[in-house]
Amino acid sequence: MKLRITIDGKTYEADVEILESAPEYPPYPPAQQTFVPATLPEAQISAQSAEVGENEKECRSPVTGMVIKVNVERGQSVEVNEVVIVLESMKMEMQVTAPCGGVVKDVLVSPGTAVKANQLMVEFE
Repeated sequence: MKLRITIDGKTYEADVEILESAPEYPPYPPAQQTFVPATLPEAQISAQSAEVGENEKECRSPVTGMVIKVNVERGQSVEVNEVVIVLESMKMEMQVTAPCGGVVKDVLVSPGTAVKANQLMVEFE
């Protein structure tokens, strides 16, 4: 079979052969599951959720980084999982949320403050 192709104003003729059968390839084997989620026994889960200690009234830095934004002030009421502080660590922003609902007792950092991992940033009443 002959085909005529025009490229940039020039015409070319080409002989083209059409193959009757294309090669068949075997199917790919299915991917093996490499991740298996761990499960905690019910006794551990209930014991962890039953513990209400002083740590729930503190908001600590999960990583070493820089405080970019503080969304709360002393005396402000917050809900559980409300974003309290935004940190930057290794050029990534991380939102730190309130571990419990309540009133902010004290804010110990401000934008531009460098924090270490596990450093206390906000206390709740």
